[in-house]
Amino acid sequence: MRATVPFLCLVIAMPLGAAAEDIALTSRVAAVTLYPQGARVVREVPFDVPAGQHDLVLVDLPQDTDLATLRAEVSGAEMGSVTTRRTAQPPRSETQSAAIEAAREEVERREDALRAARADIARLRLAVDAAEAQTAFLGQLGQGEGIAAQDVATLREMAEMIGQQTLAAREAAHDAARAAEIAERGLEDLEEALAEARQALAALVPEEEDRAMLAVTITAAEPSTGTLAVTYQTWNAGWAPVYDMSLARETGLLTIERGAYVRQQTGENWQDVALSLSTQRPSGQTRPSEIGPLLRRIGPPEPQLRKEALGAAMDSMAMSEAAPSWQDAPIVETASAEFDGLSVSYDYAPPVSVASGADALRIALGTLETEATIEARAVPLYDSNAFLMAEFTNDTGELILPGETHFYLGESYVGQTMGDLIPAGAKSEASFGPIDGLTLMRTVLDREEGGSGLIRKSNDLDETARIEIENLTAEAWPVRLLDRVPYSEQEDLQIDWQAEPRPDEVDVEDQTGVLAWDFEMAPGETRRLRIDYSMQWPEEQELR
Repeated sequence: MRATVPFLCLVIAMPLGAAAEDIALTSRVAAVTLYPQGARVVREVPFDVPAGQHDLVLVDLPQDTDLATLRAEVSGAEMGSVTTRRTAQPPRSETQSAAIEAAREEVERREDALRAARADIARLRLAVDAAEAQTAFLGQLGQGEGIAAQDVATLREMAEMIGQQTLAAREAAHDAARAAEIAERGLEDLEEALAEARQALAALVPEEEDRAMLAVTITAAEPSTGTLAVTYQTWNAGWAPVYDMSLARETGLLTIERGAYVRQQTGENWQDVALSLSTQRPSGQTRPSEIGPLLRRIGPPEPQLRKEALGAAMDSMAMSEAAPSWQDAPIVETASAEFDGLSVSYDYAPPVSVASGADALRIALGTLETEATIEARAVPLYDSNAFLMAEFTNDTGELILPGETHFYLGESYVGQTMGDLIPAGAKSEASFGPIDGLTLMRTVLDREEGGSGLIRKSNDLDETARIEIENLTAEAWPVRLLDRVPYSEQEDLQIDWQAEPRPDEVDVEDQTGVLAWDFEMAPGETRRLRIDYSMQWPEEQELR
C-alpha cells in the first residue's frame, strides 16, 4: 500500500493529539539532487507498527527546512494528515552512534592528557622555585653575626656544606627548568591532537540548534513494516562545474576532465547519500517577463537652454519628459543565462558524504576527449609574444557547462579562467599560455596630422605601422596574426587603408576593420608586415 500527501496540510504550534500512539523515528538523508543554487533532499526511515492508528514523528529535520516545499510519502500503511512544527517540539531521545561516542571519548582522553601535562609542568616550576629558594637560603648562612666566633674547622665544614648544598640546589633548579621547557614543547602536540579530536567530533555532530518536527498519521489494518519518505527543498546547498583541460601538442588530443564542487550548509552532515547534479535553477526566473503597452506622445519642441544652465536637476527633468510611459510595467531582474533553458543531470554512482559548512568537495564526472587544431595566435597591437591556441569542435555529444577551467600543457600547469558554455556541436577555443620564442613588435613609422592646401578646408591623418614577428624556437609554427584598421560609418569621414601583404581575412568574426593573416613560420624565420591608412574629415569637425 502506498500513499502520498502532495501538499503541506497543517502547521501548528500546540501539542500533538494523544489519541494515536506516537512513534518517534530518526531519519537520515538518503538522496540529494543538487542545483547550482539549492537542493532537493529526500529523507527515508523504515518503521514497524502494530495494527491501529499511529503518529510517525520525526524531530530531526533541520531548523531552516522550507516547510512549504515539504512532501511526505508512506509505504506499508494508509497515510492520513501531516503536521509540522518549527518550535516547541516534544522531547526527543538522543541516540548516539558508536562513532560519535568514540569521538567524544577521544576528546575527553586528550583533554585529560593535556590537563595532566600542564599539571606536570606546574610541579616542575614549583621544584625550580624551591631549589632557587634553597640556594638563596644557603647564601645567607654565611652572613650571620655568629659566624665570626666559630673556629676554623667549623667554618671549613660549614663552607663545604653550603657549597655542596648550593650546587645540588642549582643543579636541581636547572634540571627542573629544562624538564619544564621540554614538557611545554610537548604541549603543542597535545593541543593539536585535542583540536583534531574536537574537529572530528564536530564533523560527526555539527549542529546543536533546535530541529523542525514532522508528524504523519498512519493507519495499519494489521502489524506492518513500511517506509516514510520526506522530500523538501533547501537553498543552503549547490554545485558548480570545474574542468581540467589538458592539451597534447604532439597529437592535438584535448582531454577535458569534468568535475563538480559540491557544498552545503544545511546544519547537518550528509552521510553516504545518493547524489545527483542538475542544471535546473529553481531559485532563478521560472516564468517569462511580462510586457506592457507602449504609449508615445508628440508635442512642441522644448526650448533650448544654455548648456551652463543645464544642471543635474534639469537633466533629470528632460529625461523624465522624454521617457515613454512604460514605467508601470513590472521590472524583472534577469537571472544569469548560463543555465537557462537547460536540463542536464548527472548521477554520481558512489554514495557521497558532505559535512555541513565544510570546504567544497570535488567529485569527478568523467572525461571527454576531442581533437584540436593548434596555432600560434599573434596580436602585436597589445602583446609581445604569440599565444598557443587550441581550436576545437565539441563533438563529444555532451554539453560543456560554464565553470572554473584549469589548463595544462602536457603535465605543466598553465593557468585558469572561467569557461563559457559550449553546446554540443559548437566551435570553441582554449589558450595554453604564451610562446616565449615567438616575439612580436609593432612600430608606428609615420604619423602626420594637418590641413591640406593653402586654404584649409579639411583635416587629415596618415599612419604607417610595421609589424615584425620572429620565430626564435626550434620548431615550425602555424601563425594567425590579428591587427586592425579604423573604419567609419559617416560619409564625411573618409578612411582608406592598404596592407602589405594583403590580409587573408577581413572583418574577422564580423568585426569591421579587424584583419587576419595566416602563415607558417620556420625556425629562425622573421616576417614583416606593413599597414597604412589615411583619414580625412571636414575642418569644422574633430576626430573622435
